[in-house]
Amino acid sequence: MRAHYLQHVPFEGLGSIEPWLKTNGYEITCTRLWESTGFPDLGEIDLLIVMGGPMSVNDEGQLPWLTAEKAYIRSAIKSATPLLGVCLGAQLIASAMGASIYPNSEKEIGWLPIQGINSSKKSQESGFNFPPETTVFHWHGETFDLPYGATLLASSAACANQAFELGSAIGLQFHLETTPESAQQIVAHCRSELTDGRYIQSESEILSATPEHYAAINQLMAKVLAYLCRQ
Repeated sequence: MRAHYLQHVPFEGLGSIEPWLKTNGYEITCTRLWESTGFPDLGEIDLLIVMGGPMSVNDEGQLPWLTAEKAYIRSAIKSATPLLGVCLGAQLIASAMGASIYPNSEKEIGWLPIQGINSSKKSQESGFNFPPETTVFHWHGETFDLPYGATLLASSAACANQAFELGSAIGLQFHLETTPESAQQIVAHCRSELTDGRYIQSESEILSATPEHYAAINQLMAKVLAYLCRQ
């Protein structure tokens, strides 16, 4: 089995996704979009993962590879390739399928809760279940409309559309893959975004998360991946 991921900046990698893939027998390959826009044939991969990044999906003028990336994502959805989008990746899925992406009324950065949507009414056969409420790691200033046909999976007080499922794809506005090392990396590279805001935590708050915080979100990511890759 082969998992391929699309990476937008060096400091936003797979995090806890990588050991899950290795444990489950996946070969891992990558397109680093700041270096190349070479995408593998979708028939050769079993899972596509689209990572985060500080750019906007609307920046095609400055980053023309975004256009090619969206076309590739659109093809993955049409071919029913299992697909996970994280933060920017979720926005790229939404944009590729015709939805609008725009600045959210609030930036959301740090360890903050989300609420699962109708989680008690759904089964694993009909959609992925998020817990009624759980604390996850956020770092985003933009949001998206739901693409046509998508099912909303989670919301938060700051951002209505936090997660969705669309065919073979799941988009997460938040980061379940975050590890202590990746949290350090995003703080180091994006520290300037830690301004005053109702839903923006300080650097010390973000980096004081306990091992239990990371274990909980990484376990939830493992459940998302297992759901996407079910046979």
